[in-house]
Parts: sequence; structure tokens; C-alpha cells
Amino acid sequence: MRYDVVVVGGGPAGLVAALTTKKFYKDKKVLVIKKTEKELVPCGIPYVFHTLDGVENDFMGVEERFQKAGIDLLIDEVVGGDTDQKKIVTKTGKEIIYEKLILATGSIPAVPRIAGIDLSNVFTISKDAKYLSSVLEKTRTCRNIAIIGGGFIGIEVADELKRAGKNVTVVEIMDCLLPVSFDPDFGELARKEIEAENLKVYTSRKVVEIYGSKSVEGVKLDNGENIPADAVILATGYKPNTELARQLGLKITEYGFIETDEYMRTSKPDVFAAGDCVQHKDFLTGKPSRLMLASAAVFDARIVASNLYGLKVIRTNKGSLNAYSTVIGHKAFGSVGITERTAKEEGFEIVVGKAEGIDRHPGKFDDTSKLIVKLIFSQDSRILLGAQLYGGKSVGEIVNILSLGIQKGITANDLFTMQIGTHPLLTSAPTSYPLVIAAEQVLH
Repeated sequence: MRYDVVVVGGGPAGLVAALTTKKFYKDKKVLVIKKTEKELVPCGIPYVFHTLDGVENDFMGVEERFQKAGIDLLIDEVVGGDTDQKKIVTKTGKEIIYEKLILATGSIPAVPRIAGIDLSNVFTISKDAKYLSSVLEKTRTCRNIAIIGGGFIGIEVADELKRAGKNVTVVEIMDCLLPVSFDPDFGELARKEIEAENLKVYTSRKVVEIYGSKSVEGVKLDNGENIPADAVILATGYKPNTELARQLGLKITEYGFIETDEYMRTSKPDVFAAGDCVQHKDFLTGKPSRLMLASAAVFDARIVASNLYGLKVIRTNKGSLNAYSTVIGHKAFGSVGITERTAKEEGFEIVVGKAEGIDRHPGKFDDTSKLIVKLIFSQDSRILLGAQLYGGKSVGEIVNILSLGIQKGITANDLFTMQIGTHPLLTSAPTSYPLVIAAEQVLH
């Protein structure tokens, strides 16, 4: 089999890499190889436990999109190859010759070393639809569930399981929830939201053992406390899936990611990589980042696909920016850039502006929500370095706009003098717009 472009992986990076390649190079013959028949929307995975009511409601539908775009699809696993001969080999013995190869192999759950980790009813939040279906089936009969990890995935899964009628306990080793993306003040807001849903939260606590005879009976904390549980869900992060990259002889970083240049070219000619398997560089510090987000993955994929046969789309930003949003209880949380804590650890001299308001005006509308904005600026230049938000659904898009602002070097003065459009049903009042008020606080 011969193809112009072969994409390995069918997640967000693989999907966008294939579709964008076909748009830029219509005459090229493109093949996508992926291991599973159906791909899940990664950000929707926590919601299969209740809101989406099953794995089948979280499928991306990439298979139909490939067919419509004239992209060939092979359900198989690439197990090796020879980059000198531009050849890859699948598990079923197929040999495929490529002109350009894109690895979008994603990430897999990182499993911590805890005594009892091999007991029955200990689960990860895998992106594999069949595995996740089995987790759903087994947890339906469980009453008490312990979640190890208080990051985005852990909190979202906890919230969903509580809505499904379970007794849920979250254990986080750091001093607050969502510790990578938020400072303790916002972590405390998250804690209040989730505890309002009658979930039990432990912070600054470590699980030292999962105990039981054959199946889980509970978890033991480092303070000696035992928490009864019928099941344990590990939400302890992910690690890059780079087994194939290693077999192909690609250069791997000290953190276990595939090394690429700014145009996602690997150490082997005509081999590219995109998504969670790639080593990213932090936008603000320039240091290696463990960033693993679908939004970052599709950015990578567009850069790869548009530049396969020459640099057509010039990359203007020189790093990757963390931009997140989620819903906890009935409130939205958003974060972009670096936190106040990280800024201090990295040696940035900073000044912080904070404002509270409401996201409608007047505040009598049914969907009105309190809005809290925290903006972190460089002390001397007043350039925006990071932001954290709490409020209603508008938080998600405000974070996206601030992400663009950070990429373009926006300052406190820019935000203070920004020209905005407002409407009672849609935004905060122009007289007390939180972004402007937070920036004004910094300037004065």
C-alpha cells in the first residue's frame, strides 16, 4: 500500500491533521490508521457518567468525516517500521509506504505506584471507548467511590458521579483543588462549589494504600484515616504515548515526549508529530511543558498539515499557552497563562488586579451569575501573564479572548481602554465591566 500522507491516530490531532492536509493538498492520497473503531470527544469523557448517559453519546464521528473528505481509514495498530525506507508495519502485517508521516498517538493514563493498585474495581479515565464502557457498567452498582486526583478530570468525574447518585470522595495531594491551573484562592472557590454538592474533599493528603481482599474496600490516607469505597478512580494525569516513536528511532525528550521543532518536524526526515505525544514549550517561560489539551493538539495539527510540503503558514507564537475552562457544580472556572504562584516561583515580578461583579445587568435576570476576575501582570511592563475567572458560562469565551490577548502582548492599559459592546442579557454592565475594573486596579 502506498500513500502520500499517513496519519497514525484518530483523536483530535489526527482528525484535524488529516482534514487540514486534504484541504491544503487536495490531490494527495491520505490514510488515517487508528486502533479503535470509534473515537471519543476527550473533553466530554467525564460526562458519560451521567449527563451524556453513556459512551455512545460522546463519539466524535470522525469516521464519517474522513469518508466525506475522501480520506481512507484503516482500523489497525502500527507496531513498527523503517523511516529510512519510509515504511510502517501494522499489527495485522500490512506494510504501508508513505511520503509524509504524522504521528498523533496521544496520551495514556499515568498510573501512580500505590499499594493495592491491582485490586478489582480500580479504574483509570481511559480514552478507549470499550474500556470506558466497562467502567460505566461496573460503577453503576457501586455506592461509594473514591477519586484520587483533584485536577480537572477528577473534579468533573466526581461531579458527574454525584449527580448519578453516588457517594464520592476526592483526594488531592496538593494544597488546593485544580492546583496546576489555579491559585489557592480560586481552588477554595472550587472546593466550596463541589462540597455544596455533598462531595467530600481532602487536600494536602496522599493515598498510601488501596485496600481490600480481591476487590476494593477502601483507601488509606497518609494521616492514617480510612475511606470506605466500592471503587477507586485514578485521575492522576496522563503521559505521552510514545512507544511507536521510540520504535521508529525518533528523538524523545527527558520528559518522555517526542521532540519536534516549531513546525512539528521530528528528528527523522518527513516524519511529523502533533498533540499530547509532543513536547511543548511554555509560552511565557520557554521551559518544557507537560501541556496535554485537545485545543493545543489541533493547533499542532494545523501547523503540521499546512506545512507538510513547505512552510506555507508561518508560526508566529513561539510557545504553547495553557488555556482551560470547566464547570464545577453550577459555576464555570477558567484559567489561562501562569498562576500567581507559578509566576513567583519562576521569578516574575508581578502585580495582581481582581474584580467582582455580575455577568448581566441589571442582576435580576434568571441566568445572572457572580463573576470574579483575577488578572496577573508583569510589574514593570504591565503585560498580561495570566488570568483566572469564576462565574457563568461566559467564562469560557472570556478565557479564550484573554488567551489571544496574552499571545499578542496585551497590557493593563489595553484592557483599561478597551472598547466593548454590552447588552443586558449577554454581558456585565459597561460601567463596571470586570476586566476593565481589574486592569484599572493595577494601573492605580
